[in-house]
Amino acid sequence: MSALNLPTYETKICERDGKQHIFDPLRKCYVALTPEEWVRQHFVNYLVEHKGYPTALTANEVAIKLNNTNRRCDTVVYDKALQPRVIVEYKAPTVKITKEVFAQISRYNLVLKVDYLIISNGMQHYCCKMDYEKQSYTFLQEIPEYESIIKGENGELRTENL
Repeated sequence: MSALNLPTYETKICERDGKQHIFDPLRKCYVALTPEEWVRQHFVNYLVEHKGYPTALTANEVAIKLNNTNRRCDTVVYDKALQPRVIVEYKAPTVKITKEVFAQISRYNLVLKVDYLIISNGMQHYCCKMDYEKQSYTFLQEIPEYESIIKGENGELRTENL
């Protein structure tokens, strides 16, 4: 797999039925190693090891119901009261992050109503803080620490209207 714009870590990779699998510590099992999964595992490791996100409050492949269809959020981070606070959407490194990707994560947010949306393709990372009162969002300069998400602090960069 390709190098990413994320800290490296020691991955656990095995081969099954001629295909590579990577260990997902959140799901506690090996999953098919795709380019998107490579990004997910590195990004989750970054959140846990560098930003203080608790593994016990972070989940991969979270099922939601959207317009009577089943969908899955790539990663959801919860607060200590088990309320969703962050949705993370991953794309393969070769996939450009476009308005369509933001539209996808925004649709998921219609269900979960989180405070932060994060999108990463492993090379570029975007994070925005939602402001439901003003019906706007603010792009942040960096991914916030878990404690600042819980306390509501942020490093605001600019605001866009929804």
